[in-house]
Amino acid sequence: MQVRYLREERITYDGSQLRSLWAFTNCDIQGESIIAFRGPCDVPTESLVDEADRKRGAEIRSEDMVHFIAEFFHPDLERAVILQRLLVCVIREVIEERSTTAFLSRSGDDLFAMSEEGFNKKMTVSIATASPVSCLIHVGINVTAREAPVPAMGILDLGLDVDEFVERVLEIFAADVEGIRLARCKVRGVL
Repeated sequence: MQVRYLREERITYDGSQLRSLWAFTNCDIQGESIIAFRGPCDVPTESLVDEADRKRGAEIRSEDMVHFIAEFFHPDLERAVILQRLLVCVIREVIEERSTTAFLSRSGDDLFAMSEEGFNKKMTVSIATASPVSCLIHVGINVTAREAPVPAMGILDLGLDVDEFVERVLEIFAADVEGIRLARCKVRGVL
């Protein structure tokens, strides 16, 4: 799996990045990959991939997020959803290893931070989908919580260094994906 952090670029995630061959078209990365970049999030309702969110008119926006776009060249959406949840778990793990004040909860493919009222500060947005040639994952995590349409928290609120956080998430996730691939190649079949 190829990994790249577009550290110097600011890209507004508007949903158009969640398409097959985005990494190849924009970053010259061909094959399975995970790309990270930072920038606002503003996905118009009509561009939402999650039909349930679209039907209820959900707003997906944030002033500043880190975005992870992963692409896998297999046709299995269920497998992509499992990898999406693995990525969310890796993000939680990195936050918890780097912050002494983080108390997080995962619900499906989203992370929530604890406040006085409980686990109600949303930190992430996330989706997995399929294209004709690949499966794609987007996970966005708030850097700041300003302008979020729901109660939210960002990684700066937890005292994390954004670049170190991104690099560590990419490192662990890529190693996990490679480890999964190698685990498949070391066992013999049973009857």
